[in-house]
Amino acid sequence: MDGQSDNIPVTPANRKSSGVTGTSRKVKDNAATGSNLMIRWNKLNEEGFNAATSIVNLRRSQSEQLLVDGSASASSPSSHGQTESLQEECRRLEDVVHKMVAVVTKMERLMTSQRGIRDLEEFQFGPEGRTSPLFHSWTARQFEEAAETLLDGFRQELKLKQTILQEVAHTATPDLCMVYLSCWLHQPYIPDQNRLTLEALLLETGHRPL
Repeated sequence: MDGQSDNIPVTPANRKSSGVTGTSRKVKDNAATGSNLMIRWNKLNEEGFNAATSIVNLRRSQSEQLLVDGSASASSPSSHGQTESLQEECRRLEDVVHKMVAVVTKMERLMTSQRGIRDLEEFQFGPEGRTSPLFHSWTARQFEEAAETLLDGFRQELKLKQTILQEVAHTATPDLCMVYLSCWLHQPYIPDQNRLTLEALLLETGHRPL
């Protein structure tokens, strides 16, 4: 999710927009919160990649040391130090994933809010919702669909991160370690289309100039 979405964050100051009240105000605030959550995710992704890279490097160093000196004791000072460092980086990566869980949980709450807004619109105006758009052209249902698209990607990506957390410190195959690092960095479940969806959402709600 690199790109312009990293450049907000949306603050109370730039949330202000004259004449935006009620449902529109809530949708606009949800868009701002969602954007800031994605910025938070991107920072965590970078932190997690650094920790995972350290884990892979420490595992490689341990393997190389055993090859060079097969008689090296697991209780030797250097081995003990590497083990402690490995445990520290594993804890660091685990902490990152736990924070990512919190981000996705907050995204789920936003999704619930958007669904509630759509339900309210349909209750007030019928199955097709209001005839005039909330902002420029989108209906409440389109805002819900955009939020759902973004949430689904982050849910899947979180599952991948959790798998990498469980496996990366126990994988001795260098190629597989590189696959884990590549997957963590490039986030296959959050493609460029998700960034475009976010940009469209921010444009529609006025957080980006048309």
